[in-house]
Amino acid sequence: MNSRVLPAFALMISVGIFFAYVNPTWSGSITTTKLAIASNTEALAAAGQYRAREDELAAQRDSIDPANLARLAVFLPDSVDNVGLILDINALAARSGLALSNVDVAANKSAAAAPTTDPNIAPSTSSDNAVGSIDLSLSAIGTYTALHAFLVGIEKSARLLDVRDIAVTGSDTGVYTYKMTIRLYWLR
Repeated sequence: MNSRVLPAFALMISVGIFFAYVNPTWSGSITTTKLAIASNTEALAAAGQYRAREDELAAQRDSIDPANLARLAVFLPDSVDNVGLILDINALAARSGLALSNVDVAANKSAAAAPTTDPNIAPSTSSDNAVGSIDLSLSAIGTYTALHAFLVGIEKSARLLDVRDIAVTGSDTGVYTYKMTIRLYWLR
């Protein structure tokens, strides 16, 4: 009898240990740890793919001619740089024979909206468009030939600019007063 009781008692203790300790530990904290390891492995694989794509794009960027990148940075800069642009426009106007009398920065609320003339308004920052724009209101005095030379200079400018509107005030002397709005663009 003693030979049967001891193995039965050991079997009951082992079943009890299994259900009381081994099974909850295996299905609880060990399973959670296995899921965390699987999740981290997937994240590591995704990071590896991201790094490979980043290296591929960097190699493509490095294969572009630096002179072309510099031209692109001038054409569509990554900041507004109002002061530099106003100085460039003033120099162009002086070379053309126009005299600038007033330059105002006016932010536009959207591409389709009319520009405002309040210089205290910041440039538009709509997050759905990667290209921002701002309007410059200019007043100038000069001949028609000087205006034509100025507009040709704006057209051939390395910077992306649009002449939005021009208002001309007539004169009997051949020297006119011009009010124009120029829109400039930059990358956000």
